[in-house]
Amino acid sequence: MDIFGLITFNILTGMATLALITIGLSVIYGMMRIINLAHGEFMMLGAYTAATASEAGINIWIALLILPPIVVGLVGLVLERCVIRFLYGRMIDTMLATWGISLGLIGLITSIFGNVIHAVPTPVGGFSIGGYGASGYSIVLMVASVSALGALFLLMRRTSFGLVLRATMQNPRMAASLGIHPPTVFMSTFALGAGLAGFAGGLLSPISGVSPSMGAAYVAKAFITVLGGGPAVVMGTGLASALFGLVNEVISFLSTPVIGEVALLVAAIVLIRNLPQGITGRYFRSSL
Repeated sequence: MDIFGLITFNILTGMATLALITIGLSVIYGMMRIINLAHGEFMMLGAYTAATASEAGINIWIALLILPPIVVGLVGLVLERCVIRFLYGRMIDTMLATWGISLGLIGLITSIFGNVIHAVPTPVGGFSIGGYGASGYSIVLMVASVSALGALFLLMRRTSFGLVLRATMQNPRMAASLGIHPPTVFMSTFALGAGLAGFAGGLLSPISGVSPSMGAAYVAKAFITVLGGGPAVVMGTGLASALFGLVNEVISFLSTPVIGEVALLVAAIVLIRNLPQGITGRYFRSSL
């Protein structure tokens, strides 16, 4: 029974991790229809923020949970004002622009910190599942993932900002006729997505290591999960993360992590082939 407990724990950790790396992209791509190829680099900036703050002696929880989303959210706001806002409605142009931003951020961070791996201390120790050891930090990831999805749901459903955001994304002209300023809403939405990416990067920094190229390991998974989830930001992210995380972890346990990654990709291809609009495009259409 111990092994089944460990497998279950690893599956939940995989689901939580996938949801964390996807939620920021689901806001920017799922709501704004911007193919943000700099998503992985936003996560990288969050990880470097956590690493720099922890090395400066700042409390580790502040370094992991508070500073990364603030710093990366501000970076996203500046980039939206300086670059992205001129390219709305031009998907190919925004894709190329965010690719250029991605390369620029990698070069900038490499110039400042060097092409070396930085370590961030893990603030939680391990524990035992029967005769097997497990990381207590995985529980932090699970709690953070559920909290982020829950907070985003409440923001969209229970606040005036969420109502304005959803209305503007659905019909900017109608929103403008009601006195809403769409450029400000677009700026805030992009900054929110960037901040969530930074939040994920900061949280994952203790287990992934921090390097300029770390974002490449996450961006493909994030896009796959967003496409598999469909238009509903919260529900789609949660369902697709659960499905793909389950497939990845089970196949990884039965074979190797590399085969697990391949199985995740195959599962995504099968899902999108049968549900081109994603899970929530076919089901849960009225969900957020």
